[in-house]
Amino acid sequence: MKKVTISTEFTVFENIEQLPKEIKDLMKKAIEIRKKAYAPYSKFKVGAAILLDNGKIILGSNQENAAYPSGLCAERVAIFQAGAIYPDGKILKLAISATSEEKPVLSPIPPCGSCRQSIAEYEFKQNSPIEIYFMGESGEIYKSDSLTNLLPLVFDKNYL
Repeated sequence: MKKVTISTEFTVFENIEQLPKEIKDLMKKAIEIRKKAYAPYSKFKVGAAILLDNGKIILGSNQENAAYPSGLCAERVAIFQAGAIYPDGKILKLAISATSEEKPVLSPIPPCGSCRQSIAEYEFKQNSPIEIYFMGESGEIYKSDSLTNLLPLVFDKNYL
């Protein structure tokens, strides 16, 4: 028997003002689109903004449904839209912001497991990492240089 240690590393920005201008602008778009989320059940609104290699920005907000599994997270709304509109485009950066109508969200909110798997698929498809920035409604922003920081033992097409 042996033990394996897996570690991850994130860059932490104290607030949105510390972000580089390009990322600050992207995060502001994520904050704006989260206001359009359809979240009548969870009251938890998420916005996502993707920067593509062609300079286009794709937005997504979570879309809930009374049959919960039928809803879709903001990250997947944005990433699937990017894949549909620009199938050959590479996703360079993803900004995510979340808030709640029930309580303050002051901690960075990372993508859920299903979103992590979808982001992983696009990293494999484009054979390059996607920078991921995530925050709550305010406060610290975490930056991951790749999805593999968030999902180190990723399931991919090589297992099929």
